[in-house]
Amino acid sequence: MRVDGLADPKLISAEACKRREVGWTPEWLTQHLVAISLRKSRQQSAPSKRGVIGQLEVSLTRDKRDVRHLQKLRYQVFYEHGGAVADIATWLMRRDTDYFDGICDHLMVVDRCRRQSSADGSSAVGTYRLLRQDVAERHGGFYSAKEFDISGLLKRHAGLRFLELGRSCVLPTYRSKRAIELLWHGVWSYVREHRIDVMIGCASFEGTDIERLARPLSFLHHFARAPESWRAAARSLRQVEMNRMAKNEIDIRAAWHELPPVCTENLNPDVVMMKSAEDGV
Repeated sequence: MRVDGLADPKLISAEACKRREVGWTPEWLTQHLVAISLRKSRQQSAPSKRGVIGQLEVSLTRDKRDVRHLQKLRYQVFYEHGGAVADIATWLMRRDTDYFDGICDHLMVVDRCRRQSSADGSSAVGTYRLLRQDVAERHGGFYSAKEFDISGLLKRHAGLRFLELGRSCVLPTYRSKRAIELLWHGVWSYVREHRIDVMIGCASFEGTDIERLARPLSFLHHFARAPESWRAAARSLRQVEMNRMAKNEIDIRAAWHELPPVCTENLNPDVVMMKSAEDGV
C-alpha cells in the first residue's frame, strides 16, 4: 500500500476505486487480519477538513448526528446493497451500530451537492471508522481482538502506535468516483496527526461457503502471509483452514479479483506472478 503518496492530495492513489468495498459485519465470513507498517515521516497536525476533490469533501464527524447519518449509510451498503442479514433491532432502526461507534473517530466523505436530493437530508457517501490504540486500551481493546488473538502482535511491537480501521463503505454510485481516494487521504491525514506507526483491521469475504472461497483463501496462505512477528491467529471458534488448494493450482489473477479491497492495496499481482515463476510454480 502506497500510503506515503497520500500525504500529498495531488498524489492520491486510485487503486481503491477499482474494487468493491465490503463491510465488516457478523454475517460476512472469514476475516483476514491486515497489518500495515507505516513510514516514519511525521508532519504537523492536519486541519479538521481533511481534503476536497470537486464537490466531494472528507472530514471527521462533528457530532452524534453525523455518526447517525453514517450508521444509516452503513446499513444501506452492508444490508440493502450487500448480503448481510439484519437482526430485528438493526432492521427496525435501519442503522448499522455497535459499541465501538461511541469510542471511535469517524471519517466522512460528503457530496456537497447531494443534501437536497437525499431522503434523510444527509450528504454522506462514504465512511471509515478509526480506533487508536490508546483509546482502545481505555475501553476494552480493539474490535479485531474479537476475531483474532492480537495480544502477541501488540506485545512484540510494544513501542509502536497502532490504529485500527473498520466499517469502511462507499455508496455504489460513488465507487467509480473520488470518494475512496478521499477516504484514504483522510486516513493518511489522521495517521500523520496522531503519529501512527501501524494500521490493522479485519478484511471480510462475502458469504459463508468455504469451498467457494478456496482460491482466494489459498492465495493468501501461499503468497501473502505476514512475517512471523506480524502474524495473529484467529480465535479458535472462528478458525478455518486457508490452505485449500496447492500453490501451483491457483489462478493468481482470478484469486486477486476475489480478494477484499484492503488486501489488494498491499499486494501487486504482477510481482506475485513473477515470484511464482522464480519458484518454478
